[in-house]
Amino acid sequence: MKFTSPNAPAPRDILGTILLSVLAGHTRYSHMSGIRNDPVNAALLGMKKAVSEDAVKRALRDNLSEQAGCYWLRKTLLNTYLPILGEGWILDVDTTIKTLYGKQEGSIVGYNHHKPGRPSHTYHSYMIANLRLMLDVDVHAGNETASKHTAPGIWSLLLQLPRSCWPAFLRGDCGFGTNQIMTECENLDLPYLFKLKKTKLVKELVRRHMNQNN
Repeated sequence: MKFTSPNAPAPRDILGTILLSVLAGHTRYSHMSGIRNDPVNAALLGMKKAVSEDAVKRALRDNLSEQAGCYWLRKTLLNTYLPILGEGWILDVDTTIKTLYGKQEGSIVGYNHHKPGRPSHTYHSYMIANLRLMLDVDVHAGNETASKHTAPGIWSLLLQLPRSCWPAFLRGDCGFGTNQIMTECENLDLPYLFKLKKTKLVKELVRRHMNQNN
């Protein structure tokens, strides 16, 4: 963040206010007003003061581009979990529908089995199986639920990791068992395990193999 106005708050105050708000369990910008009169925690973080919600929103909107913000966030997250990826692990991919009731960007009516007809966001998540440790999450519009919208995030995440830190295999539900994703996995020499829809051709293939084994 770079500010030109002499009256602008310090970047440390901006980020410190966000951190304190998150630690306090806040879920909205307006909740930040609850920590503005707490000088103790602000001083512990080396801040002059906790700033207002408007100052935080202006700083994020006007002084931090989406591309720069995503790069910083992913680089920071990578530093937290990279040391444990030397052990064998499984990359689990999934999509989650988040129903929305406001006018957020990307709030579009799509597949929503919880509230059919309601706008939503789609969370494409990448995590270490069993540990349930989240590596990254991409937020897409509500009508971008298909695995083809998840795939770019998968390859981007893997390619930023050293090959020695790659997962033992990639795991997902039947939505990821597509020819495009499986072909890319094979091109990258990455084992995978996906469920398959019981379509007519899949049933015929299973029946054929069972007859061969018998």
